[in-house]
Amino acid sequence: MANSITTLVPKIIAGRSLEFLRENAVTPRLVQNISDKVVAQKGDVITLPDTDALTVTNVTVAATPPLPADVTLASKYVTINQWKKVSFGLTDKELHEIAAGEHFVPGEMQEAMRALGNNVDDYILALYTGVWNFAGTPGTTPFATNLNAFRDARKLLNKDLAPMSGRNVVLDPDAEANALVLSQFLKADERGDQGGIITGEIGTKLGANWYMNQNVVSAHTVGSWGCAASCGTEVKAVATAGTSTFIIQGTSTTTTIGGSVKAGDVFYVTGDSQPYVIKTGGSVAAAANASLALTVSPPFRVTIAAAATVAWYQSTIAKTDLLDVGDPSVNLYFHPNAIAFCSRPMASTSSFLGSGGNFTQVVRDPVTGISMRMEIIRQYKRWSVEYDILYGATLVRPQLAARIHG
Repeated sequence: MANSITTLVPKIIAGRSLEFLRENAVTPRLVQNISDKVVAQKGDVITLPDTDALTVTNVTVAATPPLPADVTLASKYVTINQWKKVSFGLTDKELHEIAAGEHFVPGEMQEAMRALGNNVDDYILALYTGVWNFAGTPGTTPFATNLNAFRDARKLLNKDLAPMSGRNVVLDPDAEANALVLSQFLKADERGDQGGIITGEIGTKLGANWYMNQNVVSAHTVGSWGCAASCGTEVKAVATAGTSTFIIQGTSTTTTIGGSVKAGDVFYVTGDSQPYVIKTGGSVAAAANASLALTVSPPFRVTIAAAATVAWYQSTIAKTDLLDVGDPSVNLYFHPNAIAFCSRPMASTSSFLGSGGNFTQVVRDPVTGISMRMEIIRQYKRWSVEYDILYGATLVRPQLAARIHG
């Protein structure tokens, strides 16, 4: 039996499992994928070299050549901190059916792969909480009648100098259903081909690759900060330009205010048109003169004065001082360089071990970059099968992404 299992394991993991992993691991293919075959362990940190923008200056002829300008390296980091697994059992009969049949894949194996793919997708899509650019209206599915939400998101990326090529739009099923029947995507004379009516896919249009993904975050649950009476929120003390922390409080010291502010909540402050996103939230019990310390992204572009009004974003038209309206779904429009993803194997990809009825093999999927390990352990009268993956993802350039709320 050991010899047959030794022959069977590569067939299972390479020939049968990966196709189901790819079904649901969509986003690793759309972001900056730095996965490779280097062995890693949970907690390892991958460094991505980066540089600040350079400045063009005049050339001046001089007897003494000028010294070259220093280039500041601003490294980004991806921590490989997600070690996930799925386990299931197979009978001797099921293993032999896999060995004998070219297309037989047990349901447990299919669902295990889909679960891992969903897990990776969910993790990457949840990085939206660090994205401050936005378009669309919370609670209103975009693209019902027009492409204005996409237009607005595209304008934001253009202003932040995102590269024009390779951009992606990832929509939930509701938003994709609306977009698919817009004349710009459906009618051949407007979209430029017959793909919309034939394949039922948007494809590459308007300078972006459009995808539907069931794992798009269905609702960002906004915080509960506010008060029952009519009151506002203000900055408690001066926040200097370049800093990422500030304190909020009520505009009235006698009115009870409090609640929570959550990572991913977006706001404006008086005197600055730049939207900011809460990076680290918090909560405080409602009380007169209550205050709450928060961290934000990006760092404040200008110095924020004490008593500057804080306006929590709730729609593209109106801004309110209370977090009390709608939990928006979070479709995304982004350039691949906005997010970095890395998967690493936990053992040599060429290793194949067998002892005491246990068999292990690692394979790297060339499509998603995900390295997956399969272990088969003989237990009482059956086989225990376990898949595990090790990966990490980080929002490295938030300015190259925008939410399209729905």
